[in-house]
Amino acid sequence: MTEDLRLAIVVNPELPQGFLANTVGAIAIGIGAKLPELAARQLVDGQGRRIDVSSTLPVLILQADDEALRRLMLKALDGAGPAGAVVPFPAFARALHVYADYEASMPERDLGEEKIDGLGIVGPSKWVKSLTGALKLLR
Repeated sequence: MTEDLRLAIVVNPELPQGFLANTVGAIAIGIGAKLPELAARQLVDGQGRRIDVSSTLPVLILQADDEALRRLMLKALDGAGPAGAVVPFPAFARALHVYADYEASMPERDLGEEKIDGLGIVGPSKWVKSLTGALKLLR
């Protein structure tokens, strides 16, 4: 099922280093929850030590400013199919330390108007490449 999938996480490179790491981590958890087949496996080494797999796909970390991230999110949401995932990290979420508060505030928000700090996209390779092909790797 994952042979034609591509995974990309896009973040705003202007974020402080700790916020960047937090944003990528939170998005990755969301992607894994939506598509557990990307990592829900274990491997055993030659000594019998069992490890959990981090990802069956390469994880590209790309960069875009907040305006480009918002446009990318809206475009991805319009074209996302059932086999993929679109996981945004809106900036306002950083100020909410209880998930229930985030969930409760969502119906009052318009993500098309919010600053987006990061975005995870998983889907058919051709579709993800069409969305992210012009973006640079995060350095």
